[in-house]
Amino acid sequence: MPNRSTEPTTNPRRWLLAVLVVAVIVASGAMLVSRWRRPPQMGADSQVFRTVDALFTAVTARDENLVAQCEQRLHVCRNDGKLPPKAAAFLDEVIAKARAGHWESAAQSLYDFMLTQRRDSAAR
Repeated sequence: MPNRSTEPTTNPRRWLLAVLVVAVIVASGAMLVSRWRRPPQMGADSQVFRTVDALFTAVTARDENLVAQCEQRLHVCRNDGKLPPKAAAFLDEVIAKARAGHWESAAQSLYDFMLTQRRDSAAR
């Protein structure tokens, strides 16, 4: 009968299983975090979609005047109930980044925001 105290403590299969379990846990955690950190939905209004698209163009062009025009249009959409408050706040943060001179970061945030929008209900 083998003596357990003389057997090696590292079993390759156990290590592989442990690594796989940790990888699955980390991947699951990353998916949960990414879902929680998703930008808000901006709704289905076509005017809002066009204005956000124009804002992206203004930010990538680094055009402060166009950014200001888009900001005004977005505030009108928010006040008219066409743009949900959370989405409006997110877009205000993007505009603030651009105004602070962080054009690339603002463009990336806006691009990510646009990618996460569900457009199936926007075809009105």
